[in-house]
Amino acid sequence: MRELGVRLRRYRNVAGLTLEQLAAQVGLDKGYLSRIENGKRVPPLATLSRLAAALGVEAAALLSRTKIGSTWRGVSVVRHDEKRPTVLGGTTFGYDYFALSNASPAQALQPFLFSFPEQIDKYVFFQHEGEELLYVLTGKIEWHVGGQKFFLESGDTVHFDSRIPHRGRSLAGKATALVIMYSPESTNDNLA
Repeated sequence: MRELGVRLRRYRNVAGLTLEQLAAQVGLDKGYLSRIENGKRVPPLATLSRLAAALGVEAAALLSRTKIGSTWRGVSVVRHDEKRPTVLGGTTFGYDYFALSNASPAQALQPFLFSFPEQIDKYVFFQHEGEELLYVLTGKIEWHVGGQKFFLESGDTVHFDSRIPHRGRSLAGKATALVIMYSPESTNDNLA
């Protein structure tokens, strides 16, 4: 708990925001935010995501030991042993994301290693500005884009307008893909 608070305070200071400014920006009480920074409260995932977005970092940056200041500087190298779990809109529905770049959510191009759940909510689809490219690395998946259904396996690629409702699931066991999202408006609120 304490480490989360310390990282949150450091990122807030780097962003040049006061406690009151950040609290107002994300719709929190200043006292509640202070308790988070002092390690006395652990915020729910949704609150953590809002705080990260306001600070221009991934929620995982608040949870991990990634060095502050190791974000996008025009070039990004992420080593094979530096997996960075990332929280996006699909996380609460069983999708796992690992950032493959130190790019901030403000960057138009976002690459991820993506794991699919086997079970999905039949009513949940995702859509957002931009385009998405999905390259299946392992396993077999069922991918829905609009009214179309595709059965994809290792080596297959699908590229689509991400404003079209979309979702996917693993058909049998573990399935992973390289996902590259391009969003010129950088509205990464509901990505999948």
